[in-house]
Amino acid sequence: MKKMTKTVFATTLGTSLMLTSIMPAVKAEQVTPDISSWAIGTLNEGEKFGIFPIEWYYDGFRSTITAERLDSLIKLTAQKIATLNLDKNEEFKPVAVKGDGTRGDIINRLYNIVGQYKLNTEKDAVTYMQKQKILQGSEQGLMLDKKATTQHAVIFAVRLIQNIFEQANAGAKGVAWVVEDEDTKVYLLGSIHVGTPDLYPMHKQLTKAFDNSDGLFVEANLLDPTGMDYYIEKAMFKDGRTIKDVVSEETYAKLQKVATQLEVPMEELEMQKPWLLSNNFSTMMMDGAFGLTAEEMAMHGVDMQFLLSAYLQQKPIYELEGVNAQVDMFEALSPEAQEESLVAALDGILEPTEQSEEDVQLMADWFTNWVKGDVEKFAASLTEMEGDTSEFNQMLFGKRDEEMAAKLVDVLEEQQGTFFVVVGAGHFLVDKNIRYHLEQSGFEVKPFYQ
Repeated sequence: MKKMTKTVFATTLGTSLMLTSIMPAVKAEQVTPDISSWAIGTLNEGEKFGIFPIEWYYDGFRSTITAERLDSLIKLTAQKIATLNLDKNEEFKPVAVKGDGTRGDIINRLYNIVGQYKLNTEKDAVTYMQKQKILQGSEQGLMLDKKATTQHAVIFAVRLIQNIFEQANAGAKGVAWVVEDEDTKVYLLGSIHVGTPDLYPMHKQLTKAFDNSDGLFVEANLLDPTGMDYYIEKAMFKDGRTIKDVVSEETYAKLQKVATQLEVPMEELEMQKPWLLSNNFSTMMMDGAFGLTAEEMAMHGVDMQFLLSAYLQQKPIYELEGVNAQVDMFEALSPEAQEESLVAALDGILEPTEQSEEDVQLMADWFTNWVKGDVEKFAASLTEMEGDTSEFNQMLFGKRDEEMAAKLVDVLEEQQGTFFVVVGAGHFLVDKNIRYHLEQSGFEVKPFYQ
């Protein structure tokens, strides 16, 4: 793990653009997954639980599950539920399993996971799984004697985890608020733009508010291809210059060293502008920090989860800024600020220090406090960021908060219905944030969890 920088932390809570620095590569590598249409909604959330790799989608997902895959799925499902630290049912006697990979046998194995806890379980595995809608069957019946596909097994496991977390009134609460007038309600959720499986599943109260909303507001719709096209166009030199022409010799030499260290051809970096290189290298610093790649952490980000959910639910998606506007912000940074940010990212890769462990711990604390919904502790960790008066930090907060708040005031005054807002948590917690401006406009912003 390399030493992170304020750039990493600020963008993690302040702008979704850091995600767009890797999304083009992620999208370019996509091939069609072997998934049934009925399963997509459940899998969208379940793939964030950390119980199976998404590579399974592309390798016999609808074929009979192998014993190795099934053992891994059962083990990780048990570990996920164990994180709830539920009271044990000492009187439980596991039901017999054959290990034959049938749907019925998988149901028994999953039942043995939850049966060891004091939950509202039935004595019969099939009865319990049907009652909790984990085992649903089809017009052909339950097909308990039929060999299970990887897809069937994963769906059973995902539904089970969702069900147990709901029974335990558990799940990530996030840092959230609500503001409303006579005919409009707006939920405000502070996002972390990257994440880990610990953020999922989210608390049922949070997901219910989203499901019942009439539309989703985000900083930028990263699923909109037009924004990605603009990003790629603006992030590259088009006027004959290269990175060597806009940074000092010392900075360029550091870039060459990083390219060598990462085994990236300089030809791939020469045409990228300093702010793009800074974003990319800052993202790379998170590689492996939580057992995930930078791309995986981005796909576990809170914004991406709600964007995909809105897309699957055909829920309208509205932008408070847009990718184009966020790109223009970075473009507007002075050459000095862009180079300063790039140097910090390069140094973080070339000169890792003991500070790295503290950096990782800070982000781990963010995740923990976000899951608990502990707004005070989450906000307390931002004090160093608030003291940063750099041009980069000033770009991320301040005026943007005022402008996004103004758009939300328009929603409250001119729209009717319920809306769900997801923007970087920093925009709700730093000095003179979105909540502050809403209150200055006469609205009462209340905690989501009363």
